[in-house]
Amino acid sequence: MKNLYPLKFRPIYKERIWGGDKLPALLNKNYSIAHCGESWEISGIQDDVSVVSDGFLKGNSLEELIEVYMGELVGEKIYDQFGTEFPLLIKYIDANDRLSIQVHPDDELSKERHGAFGKTEMWYVVQADEGSELISGFNRTIDRDSYLIALQNNKLENLLQFDPVKAGDVFFIPAGRVHGIGKGIVVAEIQQTSDVTYRIFDFNRVDDKGNPRELHTELALDAINFKHHEISYAAWQPKLNEPVELVKCVYFTTNLLQLTGEVERDFSKIDSFVIYLCFEGSYTIQWESESVTVYKGETLLVPASIENFILKPVGGVETKLLEVYIDYRLQITN
Repeated sequence: MKNLYPLKFRPIYKERIWGGDKLPALLNKNYSIAHCGESWEISGIQDDVSVVSDGFLKGNSLEELIEVYMGELVGEKIYDQFGTEFPLLIKYIDANDRLSIQVHPDDELSKERHGAFGKTEMWYVVQADEGSELISGFNRTIDRDSYLIALQNNKLENLLQFDPVKAGDVFFIPAGRVHGIGKGIVVAEIQQTSDVTYRIFDFNRVDDKGNPRELHTELALDAINFKHHEISYAAWQPKLNEPVELVKCVYFTTNLLQLTGEVERDFSKIDSFVIYLCFEGSYTIQWESESVTVYKGETLLVPASIENFILKPVGGVETKLLEVYIDYRLQITN
């Protein structure tokens, strides 16, 4: 059997009522749909499983690869826990209008109701128009009754935490926190593999037939964390040519890499796949005696079997990457 190599996948484009047109210019995306709201970069969601776009494995789905390569692709502990289901969903979101206000259940509630994983996620703001805002939680601690009264009186927005955003801002959204993406924003989203979303408010929008979008008021009640969280933004300081931690949790670790020169990465102690989202510049990845070039807008999955490799920007131009993996050592300490 041939050795695994860093894998590129065909993006899966999603038309959304709130979708925009920034992804072609910003990330070199090429699609024919109108109102493209999402580009799913790597997905194990049923009926939307990513397909390899290059190399001798071209045309194979991510699920098929995990069936064959198992822990060699994703890591032994990850395979033991998730089997052939890839544990993360990686996407870009282009919000030309406000998204609905949502909440996601945690693992326990989602498993009980839907036989699925919960959804903890994070956003990295790739681009934001001036004056753009995100919603992350409530602006004060409330209770269930005050929430329902505000919802019934169309005053939920008065309870929400609106945060102004700019490129480079990072938000961690644990399961249970109400949230929403505002108009004029492009984010990279890293999340658990789950399609369970409870929509709690949609700004009274209607679809193209004049019907209001479905809300999940009752389902959401047991999922919502009604506490106020003082800190919305994940703090980080820029550094060149070394990983900067943005988010670390049991579900994923996400770092930022700003490359002006070559950087060696060693994952021999992690035993996990590694994902790179390239949103500025381009780079080569070198492993053993091989290399491949990755361009702006492309996302790469490095198999767990490739533990050591070198990342190098092309042409000396600063390149920005998000680096994502699962660190099982965190589960031992939690």
